Amino acid sequence: MLAAVQHGPKPKEKPVKFRYILAASLLALAPAAFAQQAAPAAPNPASQIPASDKQAIQTYTLTDDVFNRIVKVSQEAKKQGIEPKNAQTDFSKIHSLDDLAKQITDSDPRIEPLIKANGFTPREFLLANLAVTNAAIASEAKKNPQMAQYVDQSKVNQKNVAFYEAHKDKINALMAEDQGAQ
Repeated sequence: MLAAVQHGPKPKEKPVKFRYILAASLLALAPAAFAQQAAPAAPNPASQIPASDKQAIQTYTLTDDVFNRIVKVSQEAKKQGIEPKNAQTDFSKIHSLDDLAKQITDSDPRIEPLIKANGFTPREFLLANLAVTNAAIASEAKKNPQMAQYVDQSKVNQKNVAFYEAHKDKINALMAEDQGAQ
């Protein structure tokens, strides 16, 4: 989690995981993302993100409308065969959420129009997905003492954790669907 997980040193490039971009796939990656971030030699793109962006992630509130639009983007991306998971992200060029959103949208020219068609800016779409991911990690940390040591619950948006837990079955179904497509 950018705002609540401790990180290690950062590599220059790493593949962008489509699961990190689209909610259905996002939560399939949450444990893997946590494991990467928790490892001593893990990337630390969060150290480059300004405090205002970290605050934006913490305070972003998930709603049914936002979640439903994330799902629509995910489903449409799957139909269109959009798979930026193999795109390279140059973390040396990421100094804000806007930089990260730009690298994501630049990875496939179909991504930005799809996001915008569902009422998101690239930044808001990234914020929404990070909010879902952070909530999933925080929720799982409640049950996993090893994971919990890396999560600062005081920096977690508990409304989003409650939202995640209320929608966990649907999210898990979407994750299973995404994993079956790989």
